[in-house]
Amino acid sequence: MAEKFVLIGSGLAGGLLAAYFGRRGYEVDLYERRADPREGNTIGGRSINLALSTRGIHALEQLGIADEVLRHAIPMRGRMIHDRSGDLHFSPYDRDPNKHINSIGRAALNTTVIEAALRSPNVRVHFNHRCGEVDLESATAQLVNPSTSQPLHVSGDAVIGVDGAFSAVRQSMQKRLPGFQYDESYLAHGYKELTIPPSADGGWRMEKEALHIWPRKSFMMIALPNPDGSFTCTLFWEFAGPRSFESTKTDENVRRFFDEEFPDAVPLMPDLLEEFRENPTGSLVTIRCAPWFYRDKIALVGDAAHAVVPFYGQGMNAAFEDCVVLDECMAEFPRNRQRAFAEYFLRRKENADALAALAVHNFIEMRDKTASKTFRAKKRLDHALEGLLPGIYLPLYAMVTFTRIPYAEAARRARRQDRIVYSALAFLLLAAIRAIVGLLVR
Repeated sequence: MAEKFVLIGSGLAGGLLAAYFGRRGYEVDLYERRADPREGNTIGGRSINLALSTRGIHALEQLGIADEVLRHAIPMRGRMIHDRSGDLHFSPYDRDPNKHINSIGRAALNTTVIEAALRSPNVRVHFNHRCGEVDLESATAQLVNPSTSQPLHVSGDAVIGVDGAFSAVRQSMQKRLPGFQYDESYLAHGYKELTIPPSADGGWRMEKEALHIWPRKSFMMIALPNPDGSFTCTLFWEFAGPRSFESTKTDENVRRFFDEEFPDAVPLMPDLLEEFRENPTGSLVTIRCAPWFYRDKIALVGDAAHAVVPFYGQGMNAAFEDCVVLDECMAEFPRNRQRAFAEYFLRRKENADALAALAVHNFIEMRDKTASKTFRAKKRLDHALEGLLPGIYLPLYAMVTFTRIPYAEAARRARRQDRIVYSALAFLLLAAIRAIVGLLVR
């Protein structure tokens, strides 16, 4: 008899994992608290677009659905930096113009992975079911239909929590497992989503194939393109302080702030004041925990195990990579599910922690450094060294975004490269100074 898995959460990673498990012949029941996204239901409060890159594409390729997804994607070939005067500076992500990240609609991608899962007759998806508790010993999820208040207890050989940063499955582990390690840290910044609508003819009103950034030292705004010609803008700003979400409440103050900081964007945002008033201000959390499994009964995947802030564009890609690794471990240890879960945790934990640190660091880089000439010069040097030393030198961003090198290994390799490059530059500078001094004293 096939093993049965109860998956909690049919977001992006939940649908993808169901597709992987369905392909492997497991019985899968997938439960989601929201309504079916295929029926046009919005995905509460979250960005409608995401950055899909190599790791996520690889996960989709294994199921044969990457081409289908990428048909609806918009390539973003680099960062378009907007300074206060409105001047633009384009910084390509890679020296190879064919390497780019992809802006992809969340709802369309969610629909695609759910439909891929349902191609397996042994996969069933149940919407409008919220998980309250999970009994760890019996692998039983206690669910309720919010509209009817009808309770439901569902058991399987194992329960997999793919239910996001505030996972009910992980919370049950926190309550029931002595010594369970859990840490959450919030940035002092929140975020608010705004919109640049399409032009009258349905086109894009800024460069389409770029991730737009308005870096302003302690805060920033970004914009990603959507297939309908619009851009989803996200303002990352301090919650509190003399200039912050807390202190900027009136329409007059909002308008003054945007006119001062983002003057080229304001004419493109006709609904700015209304959206600023009505759209929620979200928080930015990093979650670390251990272990990600309990015996052969429970496992955590994606944000449930390792939520990260969005500044490397890797949250979804890392969650998809989790699905690939967990599937590989299940294949490697088909008769020992606990060993498979433990091996999955061993292979992913260090990399998830490395990504969390990289994502926070990249926030500082994006808001503080991308506008500087020094930063742009460093990027040009990275690309030059990559061309001179193919296969030997790879910039950190390229390793994270355009390869499947484990995140922790990429971070270590980048540190080694920086030490070598900066030592070499210091040596050359010292040699040049000595040569000049030698000429002067002759």
